[in-house]
Amino acid sequence: MSKKAENRIKIPMIPEEKKQRLALTIVFSVVVFFFFLITMLIVSITVVILVNNGTLKIGEPNLKPETFIYIIAIASIVAGTMLSFFAGRLPLKPLNHVINAMNHLAAGDFRIRLKPPRILGKHPTVKEFTRSFNTMAEELEHTEMLRSDFINNFSHEFKTPIMSIYGFAKLLKSGNLTEEQKAEYIDIIEKESKRLADMANNVLTLTRIENQTILSDVTKFNVSEQIRECFLLFENRWTEKDLELSLEFDEHFIYGSRELLKQVWINLIDNALKFTPNGGRISVEIRESPTALKVLVSNTGSTIKQENLKRIFQKFYQEDESRSTSGSGIGLAIVKRVCELHGGTVEAESNDKLTVFTVTLPKPKKQ
Repeated sequence: MSKKAENRIKIPMIPEEKKQRLALTIVFSVVVFFFFLITMLIVSITVVILVNNGTLKIGEPNLKPETFIYIIAIASIVAGTMLSFFAGRLPLKPLNHVINAMNHLAAGDFRIRLKPPRILGKHPTVKEFTRSFNTMAEELEHTEMLRSDFINNFSHEFKTPIMSIYGFAKLLKSGNLTEEQKAEYIDIIEKESKRLADMANNVLTLTRIENQTILSDVTKFNVSEQIRECFLLFENRWTEKDLELSLEFDEHFIYGSRELLKQVWINLIDNALKFTPNGGRISVEIRESPTALKVLVSNTGSTIKQENLKRIFQKFYQEDESRSTSGSGIGLAIVKRVCELHGGTVEAESNDKLTVFTVTLPKPKKQ
């Protein structure tokens, strides 16, 4: 099987949708039959009038029966062509609107929307088509807005550490600094360099896993130990904010990609540290069943709006519209994609100033 065939998505059609499609087909068939009937009536009435007026005299030498049949056939073709030309513009008008709207989308104008046509506008299939097209356009418009915001925000986030590194490196080069100043500037350069590296790694990681379709480095490892190690990477941040950590869980093992799952815990922990206020609490709970392993990462702090919970896993999206916190909006997108590659899911709940991210990873049937 080719790669294109493997990536083809098959969407099953429910019985009700099949009935609606069949009904629409019948409607168009009736319209075509109606055109045919109108053509026959026009030609027949015309022939009857001509015969009654004596203009056509069937049976005479100049109008043999076979000649009459040819005349009827030619008249039917001419009348049918003219009728189809003028009447065909009505059903083709909505199609022209669709083609024009698609051309607008192809040109990058994602604000275009379709309106239900007057004819058949209330048919369920036509309404479904209009709704699906408008939903697609809305999602493309939203993605484009997020992409633009990401570029602007990422450019700013990228430029800031570069300018800091450049400025402090220039000060170090100029000399006339105390040892304390040199140490302080070197620390700043080190932090800003790590910040740049983290941003670049996130972008590269997301690009890589988006193009990945299968897991090639699956092993069995201690996920509990891996989560503890990830928390140690952020020790300076949670000690600086005086956070309470609750990491009381048993040893659990899972089959999966050690490298990719590490990205999941790092991004979830980083997200929790970012939005937990000073003196807050972060906890991790691991629940294991015969079929799956669940990891729950929760933190106190501001509540995520319900309407935003569906979007936080989208690329470039940041729930904090004020941009008061640093980030590129791709960390949770990485989490979601890695979970999908493992056949699992990630969900978020937020209420009463408590946010919980639940990662569910299925177990293989035979371990």
